[in-house]
Amino acid sequence: MRRIDLNCDLGESYGAWTMGQDEQVLADVSSANIACGFHAGDPDTMRRTVHLAAARGVAIGAHPSLPDLQGFGRREMAVSPDEAHALVLYQIGALSAFATRSGTRLRHVKPHGALYNMAARDPALAAAVASAVAAFDPKLILVGLAGSALLDAGRAAGLAVAAEAFCDRRYRADGSLTPRREAGAVIHDLDAAVAQGLSIALRGEAFTADGSRVAIAADTLCIHGDKPDAAAFAHRLRAELERAGVAVAALGGDA
Repeated sequence: MRRIDLNCDLGESYGAWTMGQDEQVLADVSSANIACGFHAGDPDTMRRTVHLAAARGVAIGAHPSLPDLQGFGRREMAVSPDEAHALVLYQIGALSAFATRSGTRLRHVKPHGALYNMAARDPALAAAVASAVAAFDPKLILVGLAGSALLDAGRAAGLAVAAEAFCDRRYRADGSLTPRREAGAVIHDLDAAVAQGLSIALRGEAFTADGSRVAIAADTLCIHGDKPDAAAFAHRLRAELERAGVAVAALGGDA
């Protein structure tokens, strides 16, 4: 039977600001990427989200970002490899403390936003991120864009890696994501996003803006938790995957 992980970016509320449908989404995903306070989240949100994920048996991962609360971590910043190493290590450590408190451990690390995209194309930055993950725990799985420099760096660092694809993002012909600043970069139609998720899981193909197909080999599919229909999308996608004979299971195990 085919298997794939469903991951979602969660724990992105901050102070009095509430974002996402974390409890509902956790009913259908197999992995949770939890914000670590740099682009979203705060200590209490981190604690609560880790507890919710652990109670659901959902695999927990750190979702480190550039330090950019105002821009939700989606603005690129000039950071050196040493700075990137330190900020990733710091955030993994913070979330790991809450995982330990809940009687569980981190399973994976997935960078967020601009850090994710920069590390996908910059080998030096990718190596810094991978080395931080390996320094904290070499058993952690590094999640990155399919076909990216980040996955190459993870392998070079001796880490298990997981190639990620996006159901609700439009791809370019070279397998890269269409930048969010461009029109049509995000697929808002639920049916179209589910169709792309199924295509990736079953045939290893995503769609470009002109309707052509691009090969994407993925171990995990991302659901963006900041979308208003995140819970409905997660439920629908999981149901359609299972109906098509695809088992949903966390990376590195069955949690």
